[in-house]
Amino acid sequence: MGKVSIIGAYNTQFGAFIDRIVKEDGSKEIVDKKSFYELLNEAAQGAVKDAGVDPKEVDAIWVGSCSPARFVNQEHVGPLAIEAFPKEWRFKTTYRVEGACASSSNALYNAIYALESGRIKTALVLGVEKMNLLDTKNMTAALACSSYYPTEGGAGMTFPALFAEYAKGYQKQYKLSDDEFAKMRAHVAALCYANGIKNPLAHYGPGSFIEKTGLTTAEAILALPDEGKGANVMVAAPLRLHDCSLVTDGAAGLILTTTDIAKKRGKPAVEIAGFANVCERMEEAVRPNMYELMAGKEAIKQAFAEANITIKDVNLAEVHDCFTINQITSTEALGLSKDGKAGYDYMEGKFTKDDDCPVNLSGGLKAKGHPVGATGASMHALVYKQLVGQPIGNAPKKQPQIGVTFNVGGSAVTNCVTVMKRLK
Repeated sequence: MGKVSIIGAYNTQFGAFIDRIVKEDGSKEIVDKKSFYELLNEAAQGAVKDAGVDPKEVDAIWVGSCSPARFVNQEHVGPLAIEAFPKEWRFKTTYRVEGACASSSNALYNAIYALESGRIKTALVLGVEKMNLLDTKNMTAALACSSYYPTEGGAGMTFPALFAEYAKGYQKQYKLSDDEFAKMRAHVAALCYANGIKNPLAHYGPGSFIEKTGLTTAEAILALPDEGKGANVMVAAPLRLHDCSLVTDGAAGLILTTTDIAKKRGKPAVEIAGFANVCERMEEAVRPNMYELMAGKEAIKQAFAEANITIKDVNLAEVHDCFTINQITSTEALGLSKDGKAGYDYMEGKFTKDDDCPVNLSGGLKAKGHPVGATGASMHALVYKQLVGQPIGNAPKKQPQIGVTFNVGGSAVTNCVTVMKRLK
């Protein structure tokens, strides 16, 4: 079976594209500054331009979006992509794919299956989410639908609370004191913040709140008050505000074709050398333990086997740091750290741009942002840019040849791992 390659990618600016207005009568209004539809079109047009293909060459389109019906009152999302090139794409095939925060990784994998089947030659994969039109209460309720609703979301469990169960399980398993565990998580957040302020597309990018307040060291984060202005408030014990990723608007796009066609083009390309989607049982209460990403480890094993690599071959990784605990467990699942040791490795200053395998050079979900349906496509887009020598933000000390994305949907339920190799 022939392999598939990415030949173009685009990432929109990530951020909260709204204005919150308080009217004279005291009522509040949210004004949309960049719509769901605008983000989708920008990502589609940008990916086509980056690949240097004629829009007519795109045979089919896959759109990953988590919960647009809740966030923007829009279902039937796939056909919306046609509006990026209405003349060329009218009558094209489109699909919408959902997999919680891994929606656009799933969209990518479905496009790969179509390309491998031979039914199409060129595919567009998009990821999009517009989250900030909702207030905190309704946004939290929308995300809760991606949990096991009967006993989790419907019982008042938020996603911070669900990942707090992993944090508590991890802390207990490895016998960490509260102070030691807090330091580990602060080092993870600080690394992502430090990378994020170098990424011009990041939600917390250059000139952002993070850079202005100097929150790029663990010491600065740990020094924040527990309450009041500028506090690092408790969200779901032991997870605090700076353990949590951002509520973000954004989109990303990828153009794919077969590796044979990609090689004939004579332009930069990155092969999907191996990938896997491994799903955990959705309800946390029925899992054997809550201190490791068991399904994630299986996905990594499968993807690495298909790509015929080990973690020693990997030059950079983008992992799903929806919460700092998940960056710690993802780092261990990949094999970059031994089980129970990732926190110590982050405290020792590992995984920076100067390390053999940097982690989350983009700033990760923690700083780049987490528009849930766009996150998977964004991870792939930015690793693609690193591998073709067009890094956005921080770059490794040496030109990377192999990169890995580890994208998670739900409470570590849908585990998507992709190995990407620069084509010679």
